[in-house]
Amino acid sequence: MNSDALFVANACPIKVGKFEGFSWIRCEGKGSFLNSPAVKEFGESRIKRDELCLVVDLQACTGMDSTFMGTLAGLANRLTEKSGKLHVAGADEKSRHSLEDLGLDFLMAINPEQAIWMGLEDKARDLLKLKVAGIQAGTVLHARHILEAHEILSEANEGNRQKFSGVVESLGEELAEKEKTTL
Repeated sequence: MNSDALFVANACPIKVGKFEGFSWIRCEGKGSFLNSPAVKEFGESRIKRDELCLVVDLQACTGMDSTFMGTLAGLANRLTEKSGKLHVAGADEKSRHSLEDLGLDFLMAINPEQAIWMGLEDKARDLLKLKVAGIQAGTVLHARHILEAHEILSEANEGNRQKFSGVVESLGEELAEKEKTTL
């Protein structure tokens, strides 16, 4: 088994579902660069189908890395462009703080008091299906995904631009190198 396959095997599950008026994305375990492509693929597919409410369920999420949060911010931006909203359900204090620390609470509704999906959380969770990303870890597409997530975080506010400038530069160089070796 190669190391990229091992990375994918260690990715925590992302489960998804489509419902009347909203779509649901649930992270079980750590939200990371390993499982965020599945979140992005499903979210973008729903937005392309004119979905205006994506719910990201963090009730079973044990933590989030910057790629995962950048992926959420990208989906939130796309929804806002269409007058939609990304909702975060089940965010504990740690998850809320992580999102707020990067200024992402202005892009999404975290534990909103009113929403179309309120009262349907348990039913939605029971009907979810496992989502596997079409992007494999270690590939050029995966490197591009990670870079894009960090660029989105950098654009969210000036503090993030400073915080992630080195990361974005390094990821850009890594991507350029990967693209050279795959030609």
